[in-house]
Amino acid sequence: MITETKKKVLELFGEGRKCYKLMKFAEARDFFAKALKIDPTDGPSKVYYARCKHYISNPPADDWDGVFVMTTK
Repeated sequence: MITETKKKVLELFGEGRKCYKLMKFAEARDFFAKALKIDPTDGPSKVYYARCKHYISNPPADDWDGVFVMTTK
């Protein structure tokens, strides 16, 4: 059974992913931050929050396909 708290985190994560795919990284980051406020241990939200911060500073090309490419180890 999924708790109400986890449902809220999943809802926020889903909204964040929608924004992320549309390259609305600041909005997406805010959704992931809200999810992390509820559950600071949520791994997927942590990953996407960090990716949004990266893309806000280093926007991908207009033809970006949604794939995150690691450039460092």
